[in-house]
Amino acid sequence: MHQFLPFAWFGGKCVPFAEATLSVATHALHYGTGAFGGMRALPNPSDSGEILLFRADRHARRLSQSARLLLTELSEDKIHQAIREFLRANKPTCPVYLRPFVYTSDLGIAPRLHDIETDFLIYGLELGDYLSPDGVSCRISSWTRQEDRSLPLRGKISGAYITSSLAKTEAVKSGFDEALLLNSRGKVSEASGMNLFLVRDGVLITPSVDQDILEGITRASVIELARAMGIEVLERPVDKSELFIADEVFLSGTAAKVTPVRQVESTELPLDRPLMAAIRERLTAITEGRDFAYDTWVTRIRVDG
Repeated sequence: MHQFLPFAWFGGKCVPFAEATLSVATHALHYGTGAFGGMRALPNPSDSGEILLFRADRHARRLSQSARLLLTELSEDKIHQAIREFLRANKPTCPVYLRPFVYTSDLGIAPRLHDIETDFLIYGLELGDYLSPDGVSCRISSWTRQEDRSLPLRGKISGAYITSSLAKTEAVKSGFDEALLLNSRGKVSEASGMNLFLVRDGVLITPSVDQDILEGITRASVIELARAMGIEVLERPVDKSELFIADEVFLSGTAAKVTPVRQVESTELPLDRPLMAAIRERLTAITEGRDFAYDTWVTRIRVDG
């Protein structure tokens, strides 16, 4: 049972969550003409009156760009301001996940993006570990990741997630925790809602941005951190067979954070994951405001004033 925060940002202001409702005729509901973001926020462990947001600037930029892909404008400043007011209204006391969403709010029936009303909302819910931090099992999905020539994959377009939903349910119903999708060229793309990394001979490898992946913010953070830690990083196409012989495999995402993969199909992977563990430990310290070398990655919002 989800524990939603008491207030939502809706119609340009904070309202009780139960009052943030949409018409059954809402255009985005029928055609997937929306784009969303996902942000982690947690109370500062050393200052309960302060909320920490991880890479809020990058999240706002991506959502603003996603809105442009839907032919509408949503400024980064507007996103930042709404998030601040949203957090001050809710004053969360535990880790939460925020879901900002820009969408076509028109009630028309024509599938279109021109001459149509749009709106922006935010809601949030309490969220601990989205996936088991001890590791997940994955299967190769029978569903194929979409191509950028058919969907703008640089944005988190809501309609695109039907493939993720099909792949996730297929994986769970066949006894696995998560799905890994190949692209139309047969290369590894990503999981149902996470980017993928593997380690071979001390080198960190991840599918490059031309492999129909979402340009994940946690993914970019892992890459930057790894290079700063002296780890060689390669962004390139990844073959399915590499997953079975990798020294380490892990997933990254806002909800998933950094999650190890313990099994791919019937192949059990090594339990010793020193590179992933080092990156995860560093990333956790940053998100909790304990690593001042990366303090610019953390936005601090006071909610007790």
